[in-house]
Amino acid sequence: MATIAAANLGLVAFDLTYVQWRDFWFRRAPIVTQWVDPVKGIERHRETDQYLQTVDDLKRDLQQGGLQNPQVEQRLQELRDRSTDMIQTNPFAGANKSGALEKIKNRMREQIFGQRRNESARQAFSQFWSVNYLQQKGVDRELQFFDREIRPLIAVNYYRSIGENGEFTDWFWLVDLPFVALFGLEFLARTFYLSRKYKSLSWFDAMLWRWYDVFLLLPFWRLLRVISVALRLEQARFISWERIRAQASQGLISNISEELAEVVVVQVIDRVQASIDRGELSRWLTQTASRPYVDLNQRDEIQELTSHLMKLTVYKVLPKIKPDLEALLRHNVEAILNQSPAYQGLKAMPLIGDLPRQINERLVSDVTEGAYSAIVAALEDKAGAELINKLVKNFGQALTSEMGDQRSLQEVQSLITDLLEEVKVNYVRRWSSEDIEGVLEEARQIRRIDKR
Repeated sequence: MATIAAANLGLVAFDLTYVQWRDFWFRRAPIVTQWVDPVKGIERHRETDQYLQTVDDLKRDLQQGGLQNPQVEQRLQELRDRSTDMIQTNPFAGANKSGALEKIKNRMREQIFGQRRNESARQAFSQFWSVNYLQQKGVDRELQFFDREIRPLIAVNYYRSIGENGEFTDWFWLVDLPFVALFGLEFLARTFYLSRKYKSLSWFDAMLWRWYDVFLLLPFWRLLRVISVALRLEQARFISWERIRAQASQGLISNISEELAEVVVVQVIDRVQASIDRGELSRWLTQTASRPYVDLNQRDEIQELTSHLMKLTVYKVLPKIKPDLEALLRHNVEAILNQSPAYQGLKAMPLIGDLPRQINERLVSDVTEGAYSAIVAALEDKAGAELINKLVKNFGQALTSEMGDQRSLQEVQSLITDLLEEVKVNYVRRWSSEDIEGVLEEARQIRRIDKR
């Protein structure tokens, strides 16, 4: 059925292009025009056909007696009269081939008058179909010119009949009818089969299941059948549209992703700002303090996260910044001691020397080392860890409570709103201007990995 649908689509495409391409078929495959012309209501044009028939009669008279044959002058006069009528009445207009008549006139002018294209085409025909001209230039030579340059342009002309509805005659629907009947029977059979196989499906739902087959049944807009044919060919595994779909979707994404990313991010930020302006932050803080927390997985994520961050800070971060802490603490201790007269007097004593500075450094080192050891011991001790967790929990509750203060809340809301506005100005445009093709390439690589 997919093959038949594809053949029918090809037939439809041929029918839609036949009139425009009739000249090609007429010259390269005349048998095609013999079969298709009656379907499209095309007939040989009586006037131009009689013109060519008169030329053939002239050739026959020339073979019987040459230019001296009394019938020759009569044929030539008839051709001169027909040439005049052809120029005046333009029998090519009905087939939308007036351009062919202009080519005929130009070629005849060039043959008679050379490059003088402004001369009369009627005069050119009158001179061409004359005994004196044919005798002077050579009958065979001129008739060969006519058969080579003029006859093909006249021969392609045709007459197309018009029906009572005012449209051109077209019997293609009779050719298409067996296909439509076949597709209609198949559509009903599939609908019946689906409705019986799936009891929950009504006939209408079963029809919608194969909605694209409806295009095969329409006697108009026949090119829409390409949708049904494309899907059927893919279902029959003759072709695959996956690569085309992927490229089309990626092209669409690359065109709209930048604007879409900008719009989405800006809209999210605007909604957050609007929520803050409506006072939802204060309501959230109030509800957070009073509402019981819902635990979904029997884990206290906040406690675990706090513990993890605390261990990371103590075991990894503090050892690296310990010299900086000692320097800061040493500076503060020295600043306090320098304000003490006793310390200044002690430094001035000749036998003491550098002892105050050494005591200061030892004090700072002992204090920092003791504090660090105390923190480590607290983390490694179960009771100490519980106290730290309690400290963190109480700290969060106290912070939430203090954030509920109207003055503090207004200041925080103002700062957050200003920060979000700056994010929109400074970062949203940068995000939306990322290399979209690079992102798409990364997505393609991820899909390839998944398929493996």
